[in-house]
Amino acid sequence: MLFLCANYKILVQIGNINLGEFPLLLAPMEDVSDPPFRLVCKEYGADMMYTEFISSEGLIRNAEKSIKKLDIYSYERPIGIQIFGDDVEVMRMAAEIANASQPDLVDINYGCPVKNVACKGAGAGLLKDLPKMQKITAEIVKMCDRPVTVKTRLGWDDNTKNIKEAAQRLYDVGVQALTIHGRTRTQMYKGEADWTLISEVKNMQSINMPIFGNGDIDSPEKALDYKNKYGVDGIMIGRAAIGYPWIFREIKHFLANGEKLSPPDISERVNACKKHFAFSLKWKGEKLGVFEMRNHYGNYFKNMPDFKPYRIRLVQSDLPENVFETLEEIENHYKIAI
Repeated sequence: MLFLCANYKILVQIGNINLGEFPLLLAPMEDVSDPPFRLVCKEYGADMMYTEFISSEGLIRNAEKSIKKLDIYSYERPIGIQIFGDDVEVMRMAAEIANASQPDLVDINYGCPVKNVACKGAGAGLLKDLPKMQKITAEIVKMCDRPVTVKTRLGWDDNTKNIKEAAQRLYDVGVQALTIHGRTRTQMYKGEADWTLISEVKNMQSINMPIFGNGDIDSPEKALDYKNKYGVDGIMIGRAAIGYPWIFREIKHFLANGEKLSPPDISERVNACKKHFAFSLKWKGEKLGVFEMRNHYGNYFKNMPDFKPYRIRLVQSDLPENVFETLEEIENHYKIAI
């Protein structure tokens, strides 16, 4: 819902969660939005975050990987646990497990376009069956004692952009916020996101809940332009935050002051990378922490001149101490070179 504060600013609220005037949300991204990644994004300004999406089947079967994704920490709040699936009863049971983990909200994924999710009737696949989407959602809303929200897409393809009907059905069964990615399922992540239908959903008189836009926001200028042009209540940022958590800080500063912040210097890049890596070791264990962190180095040091030899060393290092040593060398080298 939207509320006016004393100085007449419109504040965004989901249930009892106050997100401020124009919140920036971190998208739930598979194999990315884990607690170590969320740590640095929160530090640099993400207003609300979500877990990686979690398989409902995995949760009810007590699969170790799925259960691990329920981990949340006090400094991350407000945070939502996101689940996906295509079976009404399985989704209800999974939502019960998620609800018991005490997140601030439970989010349902009706937007994942990946073949082994969407083509099996889950994620964006439910955009082809809105009555079933509504039934699943209604069961979860009835069971949860906290807000239920949804993330979805414009439709399955260009011929079935049914997001306005989907939004109405979701609102009618008690969903309290909706995030819309401005692409269809068949587009995957290709082409430019179209926010015009997101704006039309926001302007529907028959629904009264926060509408967040998602897709292609990768700069403060674009965030301001889309905020003004499409009138959404906030923005969800995904790929632009990978290896660059400063995107949240930069957007907030630009929206407030109309000024661009300088990009992070090498020390800040290294420190964020170290913090991310250290928590990865703690949360995942040494072997997996070292291995999975390799996906992030290229993004943390994107566009750094002559970085390839350092990147090779980082991704070939098996010992944490070697990674930290290389990161310190990177900081010292680029302090002098740049």
